[in-house]
Amino acid sequence: MQTRTLGASGLQVSALGLGCMGLSYGYGPATERQAAIQLIRAAFERGVTFFDTAEAYAQGANEQLLGEAVAPFRDQVVIATKFGFQDGDASKGQDSRPERIREVADAALKRLQTDRIDLFYQHRVDANVPMEDVAGTVRDLIQQGKVKHFGMSEAGVESIRRAHAVQPVAALQSEYSLWWRQPEQEILPLLEELGIGFVPFSPLGKGFLTGAINAGTSFDKTDFRNVVPRFSEENRRANQGLVDVLGQIAAERGATPAQIALAWLLAQKPWIAPIPGTTKLHRLEENLGGADIVLTPDDLLAIQDALSGITVQGDRYPAHLQARVGR
Repeated sequence: MQTRTLGASGLQVSALGLGCMGLSYGYGPATERQAAIQLIRAAFERGVTFFDTAEAYAQGANEQLLGEAVAPFRDQVVIATKFGFQDGDASKGQDSRPERIREVADAALKRLQTDRIDLFYQHRVDANVPMEDVAGTVRDLIQQGKVKHFGMSEAGVESIRRAHAVQPVAALQSEYSLWWRQPEQEILPLLEELGIGFVPFSPLGKGFLTGAINAGTSFDKTDFRNVVPRFSEENRRANQGLVDVLGQIAAERGATPAQIALAWLLAQKPWIAPIPGTTKLHRLEENLGGADIVLTPDDLLAIQDALSGITVQGDRYPAHLQARVGR
């Protein structure tokens, strides 16, 4: 597995990381604990050194899981976690008050069984707390040695600039994939200007770009995708054309749609490190194979041409969650 450096921060990570959220939260019942630990360790054995979690993923349970899984090789990996929700509960809204950030950092260190957080993201911008206060608090945690690098998630241009002026932002984590390309408009140019790395989550479109989901797929009642407009049965049917084209391109390369989708992201910028998540070993191995595919400029043009006539249908969040992003 090749490594990448997130912007000007000097933070080195594997080209593909592992998003751990789905092992505990968001996509149906949690994975059995030992199976989840084995999956995380299997990722490390295959070259993954970048693991992503958050307090809000099952209110700390995902952090505990990750901490136990990586304990034998803690010093060889980069752990990213997040603060920013009331009581660690995403349903309650934002809370990035300085005292809360400090509380979350101390609690996360215990759950992760570590003495430092390599990358500490603000999970969502809190309109009630000045960005300077947020960045300043993380700066203090960095000076104390509890945190190594500051990150932001789903933040807008103004917030990123304001934060970066106080404490350099090492990485922005936001959704980016072949079916959500809005970051190309303002975010990617800004990150390039400021020397900030980019960590795309949902690089496989919450599973849709794998080709394993269609209009007839049913989700567990606790699966987040049930409330995502883009995953309505009607929109899944409308968006099938994107997956069909991706499948054709993949077949020509002897690859899978997921591998082409990940290779496409890696080809966009050298400071992009996607974090696909999975609960299955065979999917993990499939995803990691995407890092071995090098798309040429001609390949990228062919993908662009093939997808240029396709408009993805449906919002990526319901309205109440959409209001939290891009601020």
